[in-house]
Parts: sequence; C-alpha cells; structure tokens
Amino acid sequence: MAEKSSQSVGDGQAALSGLTLPSAGIHGVQQDGQSFALDFNSGGVAQPFPRSPKLQRKVAKAAQPSKVNTPGGGTSSWSSSLFMTSLRSSHIKTICIYSKENVASLLGCNCDLQEQLSRCLEELQAEKSKTEAHIQSLKKRKADLCRRTDMMKHQVHDCFENMRAVLKKDEQAIMESLDLDLKRTRTRLDQVLRNWKQHQDKVGKSISSTQRALSSSCAAEGDGKGHTESLSPKRPDASEKDIRLNEERFERLLKTLSSISKSLKAQLQRKTLLLDFSPVVMDRHTCHSHITVTSEGRALTYSGTARSALDHPLQFDKVCCALGASPVKAGTSYWEVDVRCCSAWAVGVTYASLHRKSRDKGAKLGRNRNSWCVELRNRNLWAWHNDRHVVCHGVGQTLLRKVGVWVNYDESQLFFYDADTMTVLQRFSSAITAVFDRAHHQFTEPLYPAVRFLRPSENQVWPNHLELCHFNAL
Repeated sequence: MAEKSSQSVGDGQAALSGLTLPSAGIHGVQQDGQSFALDFNSGGVAQPFPRSPKLQRKVAKAAQPSKVNTPGGGTSSWSSSLFMTSLRSSHIKTICIYSKENVASLLGCNCDLQEQLSRCLEELQAEKSKTEAHIQSLKKRKADLCRRTDMMKHQVHDCFENMRAVLKKDEQAIMESLDLDLKRTRTRLDQVLRNWKQHQDKVGKSISSTQRALSSSCAAEGDGKGHTESLSPKRPDASEKDIRLNEERFERLLKTLSSISKSLKAQLQRKTLLLDFSPVVMDRHTCHSHITVTSEGRALTYSGTARSALDHPLQFDKVCCALGASPVKAGTSYWEVDVRCCSAWAVGVTYASLHRKSRDKGAKLGRNRNSWCVELRNRNLWAWHNDRHVVCHGVGQTLLRKVGVWVNYDESQLFFYDADTMTVLQRFSSAITAVFDRAHHQFTEPLYPAVRFLRPSENQVWPNHLELCHFNAL
C-alpha cells in the first residue's frame, strides 16, 4: 500500500513537472497540507498564500495522529501516515484536473484576445492610411494655394505693368506733342526774328547815309529827304501775338491730368474697399407699404399710394424704411447705394431691435442708440446717431451720386463714403463717442443695411428711387 501511494505521488509530481502552465492567471492549489499560489506569469513558481480558517482546521485535524491499540498495548501512527499519503494523492489529482480546465479556458481567452488585437491592428492600419491620405491632400492643397497665389501675383503685376505702360505711352505722346509745338513756335519766331534783323540792318544803313549827308551841307537836305521817304517805319505784325505756345491747351491738359490723378487715387482706394464688397438684397417683409421692391431685391421705389399686401410683424407701418435680408455678424463688409434719383433719403445700418410699429424715435434711423445713418434733407447732409447729428464735411456743391458704407464689425468701426471721390462723409468709432453722447462704442448685435425715404419736396413730380449697387455694375 505504501509503495502504491508513493508511486501515485511520484506520478502526480511528474504530471506537475510535465504540465505546461499558461502565461496568464493565478490559481490557488494545495499540496502536502499547505496552500500555494501558482503565478503563471512568473514561470510556474508556486508562491504560498494565507490559508482559510476552515482549511486550517481541516489540516490540523488530519495532522493529529490516530491512536491504534496494538496487541502490545501501545499506539501506532501507521494509520495517520496512510491517511496523509492518500490526502496528498487526492490533492495532486485535483490540481491536475483543475490546471487542465484552466489552461483550456485561458487558451480560449488568448484566442479571443488575439482576435481583438488583430481587429485593433486592422483599424489602426486603416486609420494610418486615412491619415496619410489626408496629409497628402493637405500638401496638395498647400501646393495649389502657392500656385494660385503665384498666378494671382503675376496677374496683378501684369495689370499694373499694363497701367504703367499706358501711362508711359501717354506721357511720351504728350511730351512729343509739347516738343512739336515748341519746334513750330520756335520756327515761326526765328522767321520773325530774321525779318526784324533785316529791318534793323536797313535802319542802320539809313542812319549811316544820313550821317554822311549831314557832313555835306549842300546835299544834306536832299539826301535826308530821300532817305526819309525811302525808309518807312516797321510795325509789329498782328500774327506775332499768336506766335506762342498753346498754353491754354496745356493748361486744360494739366487740369485733366489732375482730375484723372484724383479719380485714380479714389478708384485705387475704392478698389481696396471693393475687396470687402457684399451684395445686399432688401427684405420685402420689412418694407413699408409705400415702398416697392424689384424682383432682384436691389431697387426700391417710393410712391404716394400704398401697395396691397398683408401686414407682416417685421414690416414698418409708419416710417418709410426697409432693411436688408442678411446682417453683418463679423469681419468687414462694404456696399454702395445709388441715391441720384432721390431728393431726400437716409442710408445706414441698424440692429434688428429697431421699432417697426410706431412713428417715434425708436423707429427712425439715427434717432436712437440702435442705428447709424447719413441723411440728406433740404440739400443738407447730416450724420445721425443716438438722436444727435453732425454736419458731414467734405461734400461739394454737387449732390451725391453714390453712398458707400463700410463696416468693420470686429473693430466696431462704421464709415460712410462718397463713392465717387472716396471722401469720408462720416466715421463712427470709439474715438468720437463723446460727439454722440456715448460712453462707449461697441457693436453688440448683428447689423442690418437700412434705407429710408424722407418726405419729398412739394413741387417734386418724379418718384423717389434708391438702388443697391451690384458688383458687376460698379
């Protein structure tokens, strides 16, 4: 019996030594009445861990030697030794079975983990491919931007070179015209100078003859009379007054060049503002019933008769005003309003909170803190805001043709221009808050383009008309 027990114990130990332990997981086992922890991550080395109280009582009870009465009256420990041997054998078998089951489960978990890692690897590979494709796209966009920028630079350079060439050619033509006029004038003056030189020679000869005649008293009177009769005084020819440079023509030329220079300067400044051009379309729902809007939404006409239309909550019912459909919320924006066919008007910007259903100051442009405008009334141009106004300077005797409006929303700046001469009619910024009784100047809401028809003069027979300029028409 002892041999069989020791043999089974040896087989169990051989099974443990030949068992391949997995690399993950911790399992508790018992051997020889002691508890161990098999840490598979540490290469299968058994580490002891605390026993449970129940197991400790069981082991202590099994460790007590059973007393067996022998024929000699003594006790024998052979039965306890046999019990311990059988206990070790059962524990080893349990360990083997338990380890095989856990190895199988761990192998299955390992397969699932490998599948998850494979899927994760595929997703990372796909993400890497997308990232590389996006980087290539960004590089291509960068190259396209550089190419387009270079192309635009060349086009701008060519335009300015063409302008320089035209100016140079015109300058050369004018210089050649001046040289030709100078040459013709000098030729005529040289001819007149030669004539007067000949006359001077004749006068000199006459003087010499007269002096010789005076030396002889006999022939002095006769000779002097003869010379006097033969020599007539020379008077300046009337054509000599016309022999001069065509100064009037060139003075007109200088005035034209000065006008062109001013216009070119204004157009260059206007060109900068046109880069911020934003097409404006009027909102029909806001138009007063006496205002008619074209299908494009850019031309407005005021008439004395009201149009038949349903009342809208956003419509002005007392003030002949209209607002744009799209507000300015950020950045810079520029637009122009043609005011040639209107005798009394107001052009400006406003918040959406402007009153619509009243005739008080809260519904009129410039008469409140929510709107800014320039206004033409009785041929006088004023700038209005917060119910205060100032005279617009820099306006000539001629009436305005177009009013330009430039808004820098982020910097809270608003400029009104004479679009033909680019003269600043009025600017609103933090620098002039005291003029309009404001403690600060900061845009707090989106700005809507706004126009208003004022009451025309009594003798006016044509209808007032305003039009928002389109870029192609500028």
